[in-house]
Amino acid sequence: MSKASLVTLPGNASVEQVVEIIERDGGVIIADFLTGTAFQELKQQIDAALDTSTFGHENFFVGTSTRRASRLFARAPRMVDVVMHPLYLGAARQILQKPVSVWFGHERTTITPQIQIGMTQAIEIHPGQGKQPLHRDDTSFLWRHPQYGREARLQIMLAMTEFSEKTGATKVIPGSHKWDDERRPEPEETVDAEMAVGSALLFIGSTYHGGGTNSSDQARQGLTMGIDLGCVRQEENQYLSVPFDILKGLPEEVQRLLGWDAGENFMGWVEQGGKMVSPHTHLQSEDVLRSLGLVGGMH
Repeated sequence: MSKASLVTLPGNASVEQVVEIIERDGGVIIADFLTGTAFQELKQQIDAALDTSTFGHENFFVGTSTRRASRLFARAPRMVDVVMHPLYLGAARQILQKPVSVWFGHERTTITPQIQIGMTQAIEIHPGQGKQPLHRDDTSFLWRHPQYGREARLQIMLAMTEFSEKTGATKVIPGSHKWDDERRPEPEETVDAEMAVGSALLFIGSTYHGGGTNSSDQARQGLTMGIDLGCVRQEENQYLSVPFDILKGLPEEVQRLLGWDAGENFMGWVEQGGKMVSPHTHLQSEDVLRSLGLVGGMH
């Protein structure tokens, strides 16, 4: 029996095509996801962020020949282009924002969940780094399959350098998003997400994957980010990761995606004069901390 493979779609594919393949296979590659000036500037910003990082401290998961850098919305203005890409954000909305019906007394109502940026990370795998253990990214939420009946994350892995088997391309098990939690992933079930520079792998949190072995003579650099359900805790603490002065300069939709929002299901509100209001109300103040009633104001 031959292994399933990853489908590659062109950058001008429709959101519907992208979602259809992700829901069938667990992931899809988008060719030429980010190109031109936007990609070149992002590459420079990611390089600068990684240059501040040291190699990992353990070789089971993070890798002792791998450099990582996060807090990327504070360090890389071009991250806006990645999260606002219509195929990524559009697919995340379709996959994650599936309405839920609930009772309030005798009233039946439908709530559409929010989405949010859960984590950001640049990952640079250097020659000699061995492969990661296969894992699901929704393990952060202790997600259960198939009991929960929905997805919690749509992840992206953007190829900042070429992704090949030799350079340690991400290994993926297509179809593994349909497995229960008892089935163990095996290395021989994986395929390599081989991509040209600027292409991107989109995959859901329930798909088994892991970084590959870099047997080449050059570093493999990728940029990853998760868009998650708004009712789970953000894996990376975005409130402490992005300073207010940078946050205020981002588009409003990105501010809200970073967590400065409150949903229909009463998630994320801040009390103001006895009312439960969106934190975005305070973000518009000149002095955010003073607006929130916290001592000291902004420094």
